[in-house]
Amino acid sequence: MSDLWQLIWNVFVIFAFVAYLMILISIFADLFRDRALNGWYKALWFIFLIVFPYLAAIIYLIARGRSMAERQLEHAQARNEAANAYIRQVAGSGPAADIASAKALLDEGTITEAEYEKLKKKALA
Repeated sequence: MSDLWQLIWNVFVIFAFVAYLMILISIFADLFRDRALNGWYKALWFIFLIVFPYLAAIIYLIARGRSMAERQLEHAQARNEAANAYIRQVAGSGPAADIASAKALLDEGTITEAEYEKLKKKALA
């Protein structure tokens, strides 16, 4: 029976340690992401997190938890906007826009009528 309780205790300790590591990684990422915080304050937080790990993590989450969530949301929105812009760029604008841009080139005299027809067929294919 003692071995079972020892196993349960070990699982709990490992879970708590992994949870602490995830929190610590989130705090370090937030410190690097925060542009408003001075470099000296970042260094102090790092030292505090190394010397008093659990206490510093709890204090950081209480003191800066709300702004930490806001920075994480801003970062996620920026990544989402960048991904959407990349998708729009790679996907192209569609056949109607391709034909319209080819027509504009034809009207400017940049391309000939034959080249315009070729671009139009290519866009419609």
